[in-house]
Amino acid sequence: MSSSAREAILAAARRTAQAHGYGGLNFRDLAAEVGIKAASIHYHFPSKADLGAAVARRYWEDTAAALDAMLAETPDPIRCLHRYPDIFRKALANDNRICLCSFMAAEHDDLPDAVEKEVQAFADVNVAWLSKVLSAAALAGPEESEPRARAIFAAIAGAQLMARSRSDISLYDALIDSYRTAGLLPA
Repeated sequence: MSSSAREAILAAARRTAQAHGYGGLNFRDLAAEVGIKAASIHYHFPSKADLGAAVARRYWEDTAAALDAMLAETPDPIRCLHRYPDIFRKALANDNRICLCSFMAAEHDDLPDAVEKEVQAFADVNVAWLSKVLSAAALAGPEESEPRARAIFAAIAGAQLMARSRSDISLYDALIDSYRTAGLLPA
């Protein structure tokens, strides 16, 4: 199998997991979407847990790269904090999907350990980045930056979930604006 087939499988699995979670990952359906035999998926991902862990790992790695790129192109930490919710908004704008790791986190009790570890890494990456940027913006001291970062991450994930449940991206935007008004996010 080529690396392009592996990438196609990961891309299809990402779309599926953003719409249906870990429980929605099905080798037969993914194979049909990619145009290969279901048994061929096992070449790269021997089990559903291996596929779930790989897609969650890729998701948090891509997010970490996007956050680092944002900081590199927008050195103003306040502006970065203003742009941060846009990362989550993109999933809603893409067929009303939500953050893959948020969806999988809701399935915590049913996740294999390897998948759970990668899902937790996504949250850790976001909280660490937010904490760093909050400190750089002088919006939180060393003691407050991590708890505030967790609150921001949780609030944005919650806004995304509420907006998805109503298929209403304008609700997401309104919630983000309310976080700015309340001071959780900078205006």
